[in-house]
Amino acid sequence: MKAKRTFQEEKKYFHLIRPYTYEIETGFVENMRVPGIFYVNGKLEELVFSELQNFCEGGMTGGFLPAVKQIANVASLPGIVKASIAMPDVHSGYGFAIGNVAAFRMDDPEAIVSPGGVGFDINCGVRLLRTNLLEKDIQDKKELLAQTLFDYIPVGVGSKGVIPVGSKQLEEVLQYGMDWSLREGYSWAEDKEHCEEYGRLLQANPAKVSSRARKRGFPQLGTLGAGNHYAEIQVVDEIYDTFAAKRMGLVEKGQVCIMIHSGSRGLGHQVATDALQLMEEAMAKDHLKLNDRQLACARIQSKPGQDYLEAMAAAANYAFVNRSSMTFLTRQAFSKVFDVSADDLDMHLVYDVSHNIAKIEEHWYDGKPVQLLVHRKGATRAFPPYHPLIPVDYQVTGQPVLVGGTMGTCSYVLTGTEKGMEETFGSTCHGAGRAQSRSSSRRKLDYQDILNNLKNKGISIRVASPKLVTEEAPESYKDVSEVVDTCHVAGISKKCVKLRPVAVIKG
Repeated sequence: MKAKRTFQEEKKYFHLIRPYTYEIETGFVENMRVPGIFYVNGKLEELVFSELQNFCEGGMTGGFLPAVKQIANVASLPGIVKASIAMPDVHSGYGFAIGNVAAFRMDDPEAIVSPGGVGFDINCGVRLLRTNLLEKDIQDKKELLAQTLFDYIPVGVGSKGVIPVGSKQLEEVLQYGMDWSLREGYSWAEDKEHCEEYGRLLQANPAKVSSRARKRGFPQLGTLGAGNHYAEIQVVDEIYDTFAAKRMGLVEKGQVCIMIHSGSRGLGHQVATDALQLMEEAMAKDHLKLNDRQLACARIQSKPGQDYLEAMAAAANYAFVNRSSMTFLTRQAFSKVFDVSADDLDMHLVYDVSHNIAKIEEHWYDGKPVQLLVHRKGATRAFPPYHPLIPVDYQVTGQPVLVGGTMGTCSYVLTGTEKGMEETFGSTCHGAGRAQSRSSSRRKLDYQDILNNLKNKGISIRVASPKLVTEEAPESYKDVSEVVDTCHVAGISKKCVKLRPVAVIKG
């Protein structure tokens, strides 16, 4: 057994290859096929390396390896191309780090798919609605709006939706995604145009979703869930790119928006759990040896690999419908409070993005276009201007990227860049990224202090579980502005709009 290296010995494998960009040299962990790459500025760099130092000195990391070790372990997976890449909001996760991006060649028979590269909350993502309201229009209705949203959108662990679905309807949700929402009247026709993949993954096969996953999904359609999920009423605080913002309908400071952050709930979690169990058996059969058993995987073209991709796509469709259903409820809530139609309030969808997904995409690699299976876990697709897979409205600006902040801090809208396409397979950050564990937050932070802080900032809050207030406090996370600035300066995405919260609904 090899002796454990000291922190200083470990640091020799890290090289600053350009501003805000570190490379992890092959050899940092065993079997690395490609280097690791991660983006950090000075402040975020301290968090990444302090985690590694704590690990080297025998400190606990919440049961997970440090993020840089996980980035390197992903670099050892069969069929990976270019590098294992991580965004500035990177932190430890299950198998893959959260914030990790990895691509695998579809024409490589050795290449794999790993549920750990997607996460348990399949197609967890964010959508942004705009309105024609200004902050002054909601000032005397803010508490009523917060309460009405809380009343309309079911939140928290075990919450049950108000969107009725039976066996046949659930089958159609899994198969058709937002096409089902549109047919049933829960979505506007133009919503689909402003949704990643138009709100539907065509690879979905409901037959690959287990009865247990379906059982968990039946009551949860149109529910927010718990953890870091939220619905927030926000206002435009800063506009950095006037032209791009105008294309999105974000035209002036103080304009009211609504951001919804949620995923596939218990159904997606069960799909991931089912796949991990099957893949552990497949790995033994294929004699696949991994640095970390949490990276359980299967060859892309194998039956377990294809079964997972088809089930994952179905769960992703469920998540698109889940967010679409909450959009329907949000429009109802605003209509009730202001006694006008959602259409009169101009409650159009700006965009909907996923940040936990694996998709087959064409990228320029090795001097030619190549089909790659791109895993994005806690990372957002950020395609550049003129890419054929983004809506016609955003062809000139690049794809909108929605970066949610933490409870009581700002969020951002970015746009994709050509440099990001070249360096990160068209990917960027997804949020702030945790800086300390949930249990640590509960121990160190005071519930009432956090509520008082939100009140002093003029932010209304409705929360189903008091313990979530400490778990999701801004102090538990990295500074989202540092994360976004890093991506902007590194050139992998571009700042467009900053959004400030005025009311937050949590599980």
